[in-house]
Amino acid sequence: MTLGPWGLFIDGTFRPAVSGRTFQIENPKNGSTIAEVAEGATEDIEIAIIAAERAFPVWSALTGAERADIMHCAAEVLRRRLPDLVSLEVDQIGRPRREMAAQLARLPEWFAYFGAVARTHEDTVPPFAGNYLNYTRRVPLGVVGHVTPWNHPLLILTKKVAPSLASGNTMVVKPSELAPVTPLLLGEILKEAGVPDGVYNVVPGFGGTAGLALSSHPRVRKIDLTGGTETGKAVASIAGRNLVKVAAELGGKAAVIAFPDNDIDRTVAATLFASFIAAGQTCVQGARLLVHRSIHDEVVAELIRRTGEIRLGDPQLEATQMGPLVSKKQRDLVETYIRIGQEEGATLAFGGSRPEEVAFADGYYLLPTIFTDVKPDMRIAQEEIFGPVVCVMPFDTEEEAIAIANGTEFGLATSIWTRDVARAHRVAHRLQSGIVWINDHHRIDPASPWGGFKMSGIGRENGLVAYEEYTQIQNIIVNLSDAVFDWYADDDQPKRYS
Repeated sequence: MTLGPWGLFIDGTFRPAVSGRTFQIENPKNGSTIAEVAEGATEDIEIAIIAAERAFPVWSALTGAERADIMHCAAEVLRRRLPDLVSLEVDQIGRPRREMAAQLARLPEWFAYFGAVARTHEDTVPPFAGNYLNYTRRVPLGVVGHVTPWNHPLLILTKKVAPSLASGNTMVVKPSELAPVTPLLLGEILKEAGVPDGVYNVVPGFGGTAGLALSSHPRVRKIDLTGGTETGKAVASIAGRNLVKVAAELGGKAAVIAFPDNDIDRTVAATLFASFIAAGQTCVQGARLLVHRSIHDEVVAELIRRTGEIRLGDPQLEATQMGPLVSKKQRDLVETYIRIGQEEGATLAFGGSRPEEVAFADGYYLLPTIFTDVKPDMRIAQEEIFGPVVCVMPFDTEEEAIAIANGTEFGLATSIWTRDVARAHRVAHRLQSGIVWINDHHRIDPASPWGGFKMSGIGRENGLVAYEEYTQIQNIIVNLSDAVFDWYADDDQPKRYS
């Protein structure tokens, strides 16, 4: 079934692109077309920004409590629409229904949390000497731009939209060309909840046109991007010419560090989840399993056995544990890295090929893949693959584990698996990683800051820090004295600037 054609969502309505062009959205399980979407470009971005500018005085003038009421309503509307959204997300990106349903069920929490922040966030009154009132206000930036990826279309978008709304900004979204339908549907949901027209605008399109136009626009006051590191560098450079604030959640090469006091079953279960959820297409994928040499062989044997039991299938079926990769291009890229790993001398211990069953022939399926005998400096251990590939590396000491974990250009996330509480915190404090999980992986919450060190990005999503990064601070100093202020008076009163 083909949906659409979907128009751009601008100023509260769906409309065609100025050019009249459209593009098709593919279902990765079989290559069929599931939607036709208007292709936005520079002219459409300009129209969307004008709509957002027009809506900004209305939205920003509401009290925090008024915005909070609308955001709590949005959470309820979103909750009611979840079944349809889950099905569409599965069709767009091929992630299994069981995973997508669990992920999207949490989205209302972001609107509820940031609604509460909007309601309760207070201006501050710093101390100031003399007969003065000194206070600060956090005021919205204006029109902000969101550039979002295909791997978690609604989750990552929601992490940006919720604090933007709470702090009084209006926005233009450029979703991935692979998964724009649910971001468009979010426009309907927000409108039903009472968000004024023009506050939330969506212009699907391609990076070199719509994305470039949004990132380079002089009247956009912040760009918040999730994507690859090279894309992040390019966008930050372009936006920087206009002195625009940039937040970027970029690539990762997360390590799963398993110490010997963690039992074998727990280590393997942790690796299966961290490495193969979403077919490895997540920036916090457990791409590297660092396992103590004393348990290495047992872990590898059990990991191979259990990886062989993962059920590939139609992502719409509840029984499916792994679906296809998002596109032919992405599968080709992952297969290239699998060849590179073999050429580098790593051992292909499991997978590395497409499934042989006829049912998978038209989709972009790939078997979950395990490499052993991996050296930390190999490309497969250094570069982000973004697919169901895990590199297993042994270590002997805590120091060695930390060095390997820190030994890439990335620093987004790491998980530590141990029952030794002192070791867990000691290691966590030495990791160059924006997010560290102890005896867990890929845990997220709207109140917990999310972002990376090094080449994994700048800025943070979630928490009060995200709300504040969508504002600028204004300091107001009030002289409460009625005395005449005459700097040039010829008297003995001391003069001072501060």
